[in-house]
Amino acid sequence: DSQRSPFLSVHPSRGLMDEKFIILVQKALPGFQLTIHASYHCEDGNSWEAFAHYTADAGGTVNVSQDTSLGGTYSGVEAMGLLWSLRPVPGSKPGLRIHYHCQRRRTSRLPWSVGYMAPGVHRIPITEEGLTATLFLPAGPGPFPGLLDLWGGAGQLVEYRAALLASHGIASLALDYLTSKVTVETGKTVDNQYFETAYRVLQKHPQVCGSRIAMLGLSSAPVSPLKWLCTPRCAVCIGGSHVQPVDGSVEQVLGYMNTEKTRFSEQNETIFRDLLLPIPTDPSLKVDVSTTNNCALLLVVGEDDQNWPAAESAKDMKEMMERAGNSHLLTILSYPKTGHRIEPPYTPHVRAGIFRTVDTLMALWGGQTVEHSHAQEDAWKKILVFLRENLYDGTDTGVTTSNQDDCA
Repeated sequence: DSQRSPFLSVHPSRGLMDEKFIILVQKALPGFQLTIHASYHCEDGNSWEAFAHYTADAGGTVNVSQDTSLGGTYSGVEAMGLLWSLRPVPGSKPGLRIHYHCQRRRTSRLPWSVGYMAPGVHRIPITEEGLTATLFLPAGPGPFPGLLDLWGGAGQLVEYRAALLASHGIASLALDYLTSKVTVETGKTVDNQYFETAYRVLQKHPQVCGSRIAMLGLSSAPVSPLKWLCTPRCAVCIGGSHVQPVDGSVEQVLGYMNTEKTRFSEQNETIFRDLLLPIPTDPSLKVDVSTTNNCALLLVVGEDDQNWPAAESAKDMKEMMERAGNSHLLTILSYPKTGHRIEPPYTPHVRAGIFRTVDTLMALWGGQTVEHSHAQEDAWKKILVFLRENLYDGTDTGVTTSNQDDCA
């Protein structure tokens, strides 16, 4: 019956990656069993898919936000399950991670697009003073609070988180510090001055409020720059550790690992979490986060992190703060059955992935898909609240001041 041909729609028709949308199937036969399939094709040529089985109600409708998936790549009521349960198509090589582009991507069969950049956000490549970075400026004249965005030991310039933060009103500088142009050309690791330069470039930008700067990082990136930067208002440390030579260079920090403690899973995946354990008592081997000039610190911990000792490090940092009487500056978010790579909402969970150092290996990140995905959604909301409270003094991130002096 052509009049009963199922009709699929997505509302709203465009949005940001951290915004929920509604998927509706209408005009199906009452009680009709159907499968909704989602696919994503990366620019690297790899394809991902997710699917879920539903039964239409008496009106011939399925609302993915409200109805129960009876099976597929996820089960139960999961409004965004068709995104976070995306997985490589059968036959793909193991260890793939999905690569999102900052620009909007449109599906081929529906008038729907999603992206990390809100309308009006500006993307500006930064190469001055030897930096390899990209600055994302929110829409409007500013000035805006700023944020230095650092990723972990895998290196490369990763932009999508900074783009999304700019969409929430924070000028964000994504910085490549392991595979920068300087390193590629000379073979030398950047020195600590590189981070100071990045901080200064962000701070001095005419559309950035220089007195309101934050730092956000994942894995080996987050804590180390606290001892090099000037005075960030706040910092977010995702799956990170403070264990490293306090006065060491970037190369020494990354090289401070008990590599003989490397373990392997039954699937021969590399487990790095023991490399910094036990947490040292020697104060020269860990950054004292309690002495960072009243910098508020948010630690995001996956309790099944198999890559980095985030939970043990958070416990030690908490004790540091308590001894210094600075517990009020520390917030810890800890998530059971959650792995290492806690990313923006609805990013597909990858329990183990390809990690390129001197050699290419399969690293075990950890986490269970459902719990990890729920943790990403919860953590992102709380990260935005934390940044808002510390950079905007609790006001809405969409409200900007009219001149630089108003930011002080």
